[in-house]
Amino acid sequence: MNILNQIQIVLVETSHNGNIGSAARAVKTMGLQHLRLVAPKQGIDEQAVALSAGAKDVLDQAQIYPDFDQAIADCQLVIGTSARLRHLQSSLIEPRECGTLSTTRAKQGKVAIVFGRERVGLTNEELLKCHYHLNVPTNPDYGSLNLAMAVQLVSYEIRMAWLALQKQETQQAEPQKNPQIPPLATADYPTAEALEHFFNHTERLYKQLGFIRNEAVMLKLRRLYQRTQLETTELNLLRGMLTAVERGISSK
Repeated sequence: MNILNQIQIVLVETSHNGNIGSAARAVKTMGLQHLRLVAPKQGIDEQAVALSAGAKDVLDQAQIYPDFDQAIADCQLVIGTSARLRHLQSSLIEPRECGTLSTTRAKQGKVAIVFGRERVGLTNEELLKCHYHLNVPTNPDYGSLNLAMAVQLVSYEIRMAWLALQKQETQQAEPQKNPQIPPLATADYPTAEALEHFFNHTERLYKQLGFIRNEAVMLKLRRLYQRTQLETTELNLLRGMLTAVERGISSK
């Protein structure tokens, strides 16, 4: 399996069709091929194709979604780009770490790298649905990156991490020469859709119990669970606990 095929580059509500074409060029240059568009303001037209500079195949297979949730539903890891640092410190990563994390996790399932609107980025609600938040450490006096530049930079780091992983796997195929290299650990992680069902279930029950009385509590719980990187078995255990509590309440 080519793990690069598992990585989805997601563009949210792009304003200019040329940015879609330029992003497709950046993606293909680094060996990626899956582009997802969330409610683009302009569709894929001749200008997008022209600026793709030969990456028309990426545009041809680009998937269009009506909203953010549907675009990430089948992904087990969601990384959202953000220039806003406040309240995100515990989940911030830089492009190089993003590349390593993405290629490692792509062995278990689909990974989404999400880029927000050209002018305002991702909303707070969308950022809360991301496991990690990617921030590019640009010049503090001038940190202007356009959309295609950001996609190119992140795609490059993903490719570099993939090449390093390829080399490591080749070495692991020769254990007699490299006994110090342990096998890569694997785990099964839930999709964004499964996590969202869990969060909705949690909020519904905790409101019924009177524990959640304002939005701030659920926001903190979301951050807590996202930070712990729940595996599928762990999520199933938590869902089972919620269901057991609900049954206990209904039996009284």
